[in-house]
Amino acid sequence: MIDFGNPVHLIAFVVMAIGLFFDIVGCLGLVRLPDVYNRLQAGTKCVTLGTFLILLGVLIRFGFDAMGVKALLCLWFIAMTSPTAAHAIARAAHKAGFPLWKGSVVDRYAGSKEDPKGVAS
Repeated sequence: MIDFGNPVHLIAFVVMAIGLFFDIVGCLGLVRLPDVYNRLQAGTKCVTLGTFLILLGVLIRFGFDAMGVKALLCLWFIAMTSPTAAHAIARAAHKAGFPLWKGSVVDRYAGSKEDPKGVAS
């Protein structure tokens, strides 16, 4: 139960609410953005930050008991795996030839050894 008279509970609630906001914005980005690369941006930045803040709020609320240690382990796991997975997905999508959105400004892989077409654009 959250006791809003306790400042620790209030801070934890605010941090978790901000995390929930970032998760919602990230989910909207997954639905609204035009291509796989932009969707990965929403999925890794917003959702990772949102989940990170929610788990940080749990750690603040419960301290370093069993629940807090589990939240801390999940924080570490998300911080290590999410960016790596997003990079691997973006690289695989580029190698598979998924086109960038027409409004994209630059393609850093174009013309490199990793470009599926093998020519600079």
